Amino acid sequence: MTVSKDRLTVAEAKGLRTAKELEGHLAWLDTFTPAALGVLAIASGIYTYLGVSSLLEDNGAVSFFAAVAYSIAVSVGIFVFWSYMLRLLPAMRTAGGFIGLTVATMVGSLAIIAMSSWLNAAALAGSAAVEQHLENTVRDYQSALEQAHDIALSGQSLGREVERARQSFDALAELEQSGELSGAAGRGAVFRVLKQKSEELKNLEDQIATQQPLIDEAFEDGNRILARMRELTVAAGPVDMRSVRFSEESVKLAGVVSQLNQYSVATLVARAAEDLPASVVLPELDGRNSSVRDAQSATIDSVLDALDQRSKSLKNAADAVLEIEAPIETAYNPISAADAVIRYAGNFVPSWAGAIAIDLLPAILVFVLAVTQTAIRNGRDGMSIEDTLTLADLRAAINAMKDVEMTMGAADAAMHERTAKLEDGKPDKS
Repeated sequence: MTVSKDRLTVAEAKGLRTAKELEGHLAWLDTFTPAALGVLAIASGIYTYLGVSSLLEDNGAVSFFAAVAYSIAVSVGIFVFWSYMLRLLPAMRTAGGFIGLTVATMVGSLAIIAMSSWLNAAALAGSAAVEQHLENTVRDYQSALEQAHDIALSGQSLGREVERARQSFDALAELEQSGELSGAAGRGAVFRVLKQKSEELKNLEDQIATQQPLIDEAFEDGNRILARMRELTVAAGPVDMRSVRFSEESVKLAGVVSQLNQYSVATLVARAAEDLPASVVLPELDGRNSSVRDAQSATIDSVLDALDQRSKSLKNAADAVLEIEAPIETAYNPISAADAVIRYAGNFVPSWAGAIAIDLLPAILVFVLAVTQTAIRNGRDGMSIEDTLTLADLRAAINAMKDVEMTMGAADAAMHERTAKLEDGKPDKS
């Protein structure tokens, strides 16, 4: 039992020394902790001011004072809140009090993030976030331009289908002219029907061909506008001014995309394919005798069947182009720095981390202080006051006792002197 008591005494002495050492460290840290907390609060307030300024459209005196007032309120709130937590949370001895203040710390941290941290992030990465928005918009416009151009080119490819149909009718007309089709050489009724459809297809082919230069010119204009928009995305200068010019260019590019959509000839080809067999003007059969006229009639029926097949073929090709998904209508919507930081938060994780850390760094100090205070209490718990006295404390106590004894001795001497004077019958002049 004696050995156990000795070991316990050694453990208590070690715990006491640890507690004294930690108290000494805390006493030194307390000399600059409020100043450090004030610096963090002021820094957060400055970035909050920059974030608020980016949200206010008016640059007048009222907006300036409003931003200053908000940033000061944020700085004061952060300083007071963390001052409370640094003092109260580590001092809690009960589990209920510790849990309650911990919950209050979490709620307060969320409030600080809501009123300050996102504005700090806007100040840190607002311009970069707006540039990211511009870059994404450029990509959307480029995709829309390329898709509209591809659809227009797909419509131009229908020109080859039309050309093949025209060439087939031209070949049949030559056969008819030589007498190898209906048996009646010359330019009779069958020949005129074939040439009629050939000319219709030729006109459609010419219309398709005239669209190609327009498509190429519009696509080149769109690429030039895209180049200017990319330059504005990375150009020097305030992003707000660049956003205004970017918006102007985006309107022009939207017009170019709309033009490309109108240049697609798929609708024209589909309508022409439907009209191809329906618009046949049957001529009067001009054969010399009934057998020739019967041959012409049979040949015209075959031509009409061929027209119907060609019509379906062209209609299917045009429908395939029309079924291509049209480009999504893209429009540039200006966005503030704060909104851009929130929308593209995933691209600016370091900035968000810095903005939150400058506000919530004192939470680490609260945790460290709570752990340290717990260690100090563990080192002192179960000990009497005498056990916790150090040599310096003992010396101070002895000096205090001497001062008390001297004061009391002087008081007793004065009392005795006064009593002696009273007994001698001398008046007390004191």
